[in-house]
Amino acid sequence: MSDNEQPQGSSSPDEPTQQMPADAQGRIRYQDAQSTTPREPTLAEQKARQMAEQRRAEAERAEQAAAAAKTAKRRKAMIGGGATVGVVALVAAMYSASEVSASANASQQYCAQEQQPGQAVTAPPENCDENYVRSQGGYVDHHSGFVFMPLFLGGPMSPTPSYRYAYTPAGAAPPSVGSPVSSSSFNKPSGTTIKDSKGSTIQRGGFGISSKSGSSGS
Repeated sequence: MSDNEQPQGSSSPDEPTQQMPADAQGRIRYQDAQSTTPREPTLAEQKARQMAEQRRAEAERAEQAAAAAKTAKRRKAMIGGGATVGVVALVAAMYSASEVSASANASQQYCAQEQQPGQAVTAPPENCDENYVRSQGGYVDHHSGFVFMPLFLGGPMSPTPSYRYAYTPAGAAPPSVGSPVSSSSFNKPSGTTIKDSKGSTIQRGGFGISSKSGSSGS
């Protein structure tokens, strides 16, 4: 083999390398949105879209149902609250009117002195006051309701002075001191408001609410 000969298949260093044409190499292709026809979605893509739309619709319905339930609950609470307030106001008004009526038609408690069996007259109120009676040396018989004062307060020829509470008819004022007292006046009325000589309520009427008097002889 001569120096000018070269092995078959080899190329000369001076021989230019063969290149691929430009059209044969990879290129980036751009689509025109106005002229390119979009491809149809696959069956999987269609199902995924349908499921997403269904979930969105269900979420909207649940949100609307929750809002409607909340509104209905608030409306019901407002109606119930208004009804309760109305009932309470009505009862309060009735109770207040009853109290006013009971106070205007109250029975008055007053002190009466037993002079003889079956005879009594109106006495000063302090003679039935337990504290005053005890300060004067007298005593109170809680069983009978009589208040007994010391003998000297009734005079040398008088029996031991005894007192007890009497009650006027509803709405009537007590008689003046020294006025006769009928035997029926000693019957304490029930279910009626009773006030003492100072105007304080010692028994409540109206709705049947009553309290025991703390005074002697009641």
